[in-house]
Amino acid sequence: MAKYKLGDICEIVSGSTPKTSIEEYWDGDIKWITPAEINDDTYIVTDSVRKITDLGAKKTGLSPFPEGTVILSSRAPIGKVAIAGCAMCCNQGFKNLICSEKILNKYLYWFLKGNTSFLNSLGRGATFKEISKSIVSQIEINVPDIEYQKEAADILEKVSEVIYLRKQELTALDNLINARFVEMFGDITTGNYKYDTRKLGDVANVGSSHRVFTTEFVKKGIPFYRGTEIGELANGNKPTEPFYISEEHYNRLVYNDTKPQVGDLLLPSICNKGQVWMVDTDEPFYYKDGRVLCISPDREIFDTKYLEYFMKAKTLVEYPKLGSGSTFAEFKIFLLKDIDVLIPPRELQEQFSIFVNQVDKSKVAVQKALDETQMLFDSLMQEYFG
Repeated sequence: MAKYKLGDICEIVSGSTPKTSIEEYWDGDIKWITPAEINDDTYIVTDSVRKITDLGAKKTGLSPFPEGTVILSSRAPIGKVAIAGCAMCCNQGFKNLICSEKILNKYLYWFLKGNTSFLNSLGRGATFKEISKSIVSQIEINVPDIEYQKEAADILEKVSEVIYLRKQELTALDNLINARFVEMFGDITTGNYKYDTRKLGDVANVGSSHRVFTTEFVKKGIPFYRGTEIGELANGNKPTEPFYISEEHYNRLVYNDTKPQVGDLLLPSICNKGQVWMVDTDEPFYYKDGRVLCISPDREIFDTKYLEYFMKAKTLVEYPKLGSGSTFAEFKIFLLKDIDVLIPPRELQEQFSIFVNQVDKSKVAVQKALDETQMLFDSLMQEYFG
């Protein structure tokens, strides 16, 4: 199998930005794309948010690259990939590849898609990382015959489509739960509720843990969770690299009743993206003071599954409001205590909890299918590109 540098089998072109202060350069008919318009699921791009005029393109020295060009973001961030579904221009955040007859554009797309980490490792620059045209041109790729490339691209495209559909199924199930909540209780995003609210601090104990220093960590023992690990647990994953404290140290810490109980809610105080973990185990663990907060609700008032869902949605709404004028947003105990929580009749909470549990069973099955498909995709990428 022959190996080529991309610069030998592709024409590499970039773009630029017409002056935004000149109105005559904008709102024309020429599509002009930016990296922000490409996401992880983007494949074929046929439109752009903004358009430029013929004059804007001429004055900026822009020439549309042809349909089929492989679009590669070269900064902010590096490694977003798509294929142009029509002729278009772009800003300076791309190094795009016009393929020769030696390489199929879809084959190149999947090669680049599977090498995001490698592409990022090539980035240069002090303020922000960027890969230059010369760097891209030196990247080497195995180039089999065109028929093999077509076969590989077709298979990867089909498996990728299954992955996309599985993700859509999960999103649809989440939307189903949200719709059910709104139907039963009202809208958390607007605060338009069907029942009364109370301050969280009046219906739950809100606090944190005792201080644990890094010098007190041990290689094995009782798991110690920071905000990172709580976020993983909230997303249904086991912590990848937890720290540990000794059992003796743990027993001293929980003597003062700072151990979360099953049904208590834990959430990161910073970098929160609606991450709330309802403790579901009696196995011992401890958590970082300040960076993880604990909500122990009144069980007579709350079904904890209901409250878990409410707090996930509520913290998504509240957390961004806390960052204004500060280095980073952070939930403080007093802020959590002051949050308004919706308190419907408990029997309705329990009905909602049963519904969520039923939907969650479907989500588990879909997630399992997604994981299996993703493993197949990863193995295929390894087989085709090494």
